[in-house]
Amino acid sequence: MKFSSVLLFAPLAAAIWPLPSSYSSGDGVLWIGPNVDVTYNPPSTNHSADYASNSSSGAAWSQIIVQKAIHRTYETLFTQNFVPWKFHPRNEDFEPPTGNQTFISSIVLEQTAVDPENVLRPLAGDVDESYDLSLTSAGTAKITAKTSIGLVRGMTTFAQLFFQHSSGGVYTTLAPVTISDSPKFPHRGLNMDVSRNYFPVFEIKKMIDSMAFTKFNRLHLHITDAQSWPLEIPALPELSAKGKYCPGCVYTSEDVSDIQLYGALQGIEVYLEIDMPGHTSSIHFSHPELVAAFNVQPDWDTYAAEPPSGTLKLNDSAVDDFLDTLLGDLLPRLAPYAAYFHTGGDEVNQNAYLLDETVQSNDTDVLQPLIQDFVDANHARVRAAGLTPVVWEEMLLFWNVTMGDDVVVQTWQSNEAVVDTVKRGHKVLVGNYNFWYLDCGKGQWLDFNPGDSSAQYWPYADYCSPRKSWRLMYSLDPLDGVPANATDLVLGGECHIWAEQTDPVNIDTMVWPRACAAAEVLWSGPKDAEGQNRSQVEASPRLSEMRERLVARGVGAEPIQMPFCTMNGTQCAL
Repeated sequence: MKFSSVLLFAPLAAAIWPLPSSYSSGDGVLWIGPNVDVTYNPPSTNHSADYASNSSSGAAWSQIIVQKAIHRTYETLFTQNFVPWKFHPRNEDFEPPTGNQTFISSIVLEQTAVDPENVLRPLAGDVDESYDLSLTSAGTAKITAKTSIGLVRGMTTFAQLFFQHSSGGVYTTLAPVTISDSPKFPHRGLNMDVSRNYFPVFEIKKMIDSMAFTKFNRLHLHITDAQSWPLEIPALPELSAKGKYCPGCVYTSEDVSDIQLYGALQGIEVYLEIDMPGHTSSIHFSHPELVAAFNVQPDWDTYAAEPPSGTLKLNDSAVDDFLDTLLGDLLPRLAPYAAYFHTGGDEVNQNAYLLDETVQSNDTDVLQPLIQDFVDANHARVRAAGLTPVVWEEMLLFWNVTMGDDVVVQTWQSNEAVVDTVKRGHKVLVGNYNFWYLDCGKGQWLDFNPGDSSAQYWPYADYCSPRKSWRLMYSLDPLDGVPANATDLVLGGECHIWAEQTDPVNIDTMVWPRACAAAEVLWSGPKDAEGQNRSQVEASPRLSEMRERLVARGVGAEPIQMPFCTMNGTQCAL
């Protein structure tokens, strides 16, 4: 049965998320048990010495990556699975009989090429994530991939073929299965703000687990901002000592490396952003001499997008010395597990420099060369550490900063910004806030004084309301308006969870399963084989099932539809 001909009333026949490039299945029943034989065949016996002796090689990490993926697949199948009653008509006896079971006897994992040396810190596209998967009616499974990360993606798909039986055991009703799959875009990310609210390390790891299960491959940690500085810098211990929210609200150097390695072993590259020169007010708590226009009250909004106002001074050698020390300490420690570093650059408020005694102007013509020098110096520091710079779109599109061709520009304000960026020859990340901001629709977090001010903002919608539903997120085309000869510059994109009203209590509900919509757009592409926008009617039951899988893994993902809809085919379509 081909994927395109699956009956909408029977979504379990094709409930893989994100959608594979090519998929066919049957209706045979197979069972799988914890004693199934799993064999990993490295690319060549000629490289066996590498696995044992060269701890820095891609080959050495391959074995670790695959072994951990096998362990996670076991957990998903046998301890984090679910009974899919929500996806069958009411009172239907949908489960296969438990007698005369045919078990999967073996799973062969075949890696056909040696992993690149930078498998833990690839640039976009450096690691092949494609895989082929076959499951025969006789009960033999094979996943073939060029890289260990491709095997990881294949095992993730394999686990989605199976369900828990209410009487015990794990089964599939889809044999035989044949899948050939590869991602549309090489950068598929989530930007997580961990500065406006603090998230313990285990919460970030939990996010990585969920991201890997939906085939994301980049976690962008927006790790400092105006409100707090939770990042420990051993060369500047006062930054986190005075800038953190609370005694335990700190990411130590060991924490950051631990998070990065945890992600890398699942094919999730964790890279950091220190936003500057704006969004740096928290530096004032330890270095007030470096920050202009700090916490101006009551008219903070004249000088910043959020309180407290404050920006690094633009024409002060002490700022250069500070950044030399800061980035000289931090960047070499990030480099083993990241290829990128984000230098920020969004929402630079011109008025703040009226209060910068080294500038005393808000004139763009005065500020632009200073911004140019600021960016040049930071990007030189980033490159010296062997990393590639990432910036927000304003540096290119508003400030007209000249940057190297290696610089990746992260857009967020419009689809037109993507087009403008590629026309200037830069690689670009998509993330239009009108589609892919996960924090929208919560209403204002600011307080308003009684009277005209309060009335002006009633009913207190936030700046990016309304909430972005998964259907809206699913409709974003990263290549909208991009010339055909420049599509290769669109590396992919990121959805964003800002943390003004997000903390560890509600993070799961805010992100999942809506982020899955962005994950499928970036893995499978926004169009179907006929070039049409992908169908919500087809996607909805698959996403509902993915939600159940996330819940089974301990994620507080919100429901897509009520059981009546998932139990009754297309009856909830309009």
